[in-house]
Amino acid sequence: MDQIMGNIDLLIQYPIVNIKIILDGIMIGALFALAAYGLALVWGVMNVKNLAQGDFVIGGGYVSWWLHNTIGLHPLLGVPAAFIVMSLLAGALHGTAVHRAARGQKPLMIGLAVLSIIALFYGVYQGDGSAIKGYAGLVLFILLIVNGGIYNLVISRVIERDLFTSLLATFGLAIMGAQIMNLMFGSDTQNLVLDVSFLGLPNSFTFADGLIDLPAAKIVGVILAAIIAIGVILFMKRSRMGQAIRATAQDARAARVMGIDTEKVYAFTFSLNAAICGAAGAIIVMVWLIQPFYGITYSIRAFVIVTAAGLGNLPGVIAAGLGIGVAEQYGAHIFGISYQQAIAVLLLLGILVFRLVQQKRNRQVLQ
Repeated sequence: MDQIMGNIDLLIQYPIVNIKIILDGIMIGALFALAAYGLALVWGVMNVKNLAQGDFVIGGGYVSWWLHNTIGLHPLLGVPAAFIVMSLLAGALHGTAVHRAARGQKPLMIGLAVLSIIALFYGVYQGDGSAIKGYAGLVLFILLIVNGGIYNLVISRVIERDLFTSLLATFGLAIMGAQIMNLMFGSDTQNLVLDVSFLGLPNSFTFADGLIDLPAAKIVGVILAAIIAIGVILFMKRSRMGQAIRATAQDARAARVMGIDTEKVYAFTFSLNAAICGAAGAIIVMVWLIQPFYGITYSIRAFVIVTAAGLGNLPGVIAAGLGIGVAEQYGAHIFGISYQQAIAVLLLLGILVFRLVQQKRNRQVLQ
């Protein structure tokens, strides 16, 4: 308790500390908001509560990390690479000629799956086995793509089903994804160091006589998150697919009557969500650490943000994301870094209780 009071007293005596906490919170919160916007899309358009949201984020981080360590790809280029890879993994090719051609090749697909799983476990139990694990992962990736990705295998079967069906299905996806990443990349935490010296910029910016230190990675992360968010907004407003997504979100039955292929809209929406999460993960690996089982923390944060902001409310998602980022930074300073993630859980419980009380007050008796 004395330590907590001392930390609070430090905020009062040295206001400059508050500025550093708020800036760090805004920079981190921007990434939370990016991942949460993808969840808001899937939830609002498909009515699927995706518990694997955070695992998509971690998956994107591992894509960037693996490409950097394998072929030397620059971390900044890892962002579009993770965007594309996670989109393909989710099912961007659903309904295409590739997917239709693969329908008649189920024995071949099953054989590839068995071989890849055997190779994966053989590599795990035979020392390092990094080459074998990489081969197994590549085969599994190709297998998922030609079969329509995660969307066709799982998500398409739970759309318009009850709440618990989608929760259980995506929870299973989260567990499977975490275990696959653990087998392929190991359980150690990983990160990438972003060097921006080639742009003529320092790797860290200091203000207030060195009391405020802002790493360039966080500043670049905020800029990239803003560019992606703006790109998604423009796409949703000006493209035909974006208009179809918005129409389907408002009324799927009316959209089908108007000639919109809602099945393709659902598949594209889920792929877009995974792509956004992948880009967010590629940024996070430059700012924080990633680990196969960190996905649940980002899923909880995304649910807190969407629950607080509401579906289809982009300004609310941004505000809630920045707010939870600042709240976590203050919680880490006052209570300790070990309680930082607990702040998100407490906020989720508080928001759910508030929503419940609000709904009870709005109920009226019909006469």
